Amino acid sequence: MIREFHYKDFLPLSTLAHKKASSRTAISLVIPTFNEAANVAAIITKAKQDLMEDVCLLDEIVVMDSCSSDGTGDIAKEAGAIVYNVNDIASEYNLPLGKGSALWKSQFVVKGDIVLCVDADIKNFGSHFIYGLIGPFFNDPAIIFAKAYYNRPLLLDHHSYDNYGGRVTEILVRPILSAFMPDLALLHQPLSGEYAFRRIPIQSIPFSSGYGVEIGMLFDIERNFGLERVVQVDMGVRFHRNRPVSELGKMSLGILQTMMRKLEREKAISLHVPIHKIMRNVTLHGLEETEIREIEIPAFADLQNIDIAKREVL
Repeated sequence: MIREFHYKDFLPLSTLAHKKASSRTAISLVIPTFNEAANVAAIITKAKQDLMEDVCLLDEIVVMDSCSSDGTGDIAKEAGAIVYNVNDIASEYNLPLGKGSALWKSQFVVKGDIVLCVDADIKNFGSHFIYGLIGPFFNDPAIIFAKAYYNRPLLLDHHSYDNYGGRVTEILVRPILSAFMPDLALLHQPLSGEYAFRRIPIQSIPFSSGYGVEIGMLFDIERNFGLERVVQVDMGVRFHRNRPVSELGKMSLGILQTMMRKLEREKAISLHVPIHKIMRNVTLHGLEETEIREIEIPAFADLQNIDIAKREVL
């Protein structure tokens, strides 16, 4: 079984901050964003106040912005984050825009020994989403990855439906994991966007470029290090922006591309045709087609696998 904690296990924060200072460990918070102007400032302000000013747990808050058009970057900077446009970082590599690309590029700019990733759409954000993920690393130095889980109500038309969140996880990801990688199916929320890792070990694994980044990381962590070095942390309840089914379908195709690639590598399946990258939605207004290109970016520690002359990932 994968070890579990509750965020309250790491209170008081003064004790956790003392452990962090004694170990001389630097900790970076990374927030990937795309058009999150409505929410990002509240997260940065709360994290900065609670975990940089009241106690010293975070050394930096970094926003990796994927060319937002709603002023997300300026708002994040005003709130106190260090903000990078992903197109300005490692621009010599021809990577598609996406959450995974943003997180991979963050490795060029963050300074933390431990890196935390938090999504920018949490509506009930509290600093426990961060310190709950920091705590396990100071309990056991063997831990390299901590992943959040929570109760995820589904918000529709101002009504809340308990246990109906995480639709992509329960309809797509968990059935595939149960069929081919049952140990990973024991994770409460394999796609959760809140997690932390020791930087050096994770530099040895590849990143998927889009929404497949979380499940891709889990496949490679399990393969390279074993799940005994992974923990889960109960964060209580999480409210976030629920996406329409049409967006979830596109997200699912990217995640499916990642999972099929990993399963074929593990010889769990054998693909005899390429995985198509066009998402087809049949609507009342006709056929809509969207390219979903989820690529695998080589490990940060293995940059020789990127042909800079061709400016593309091999």
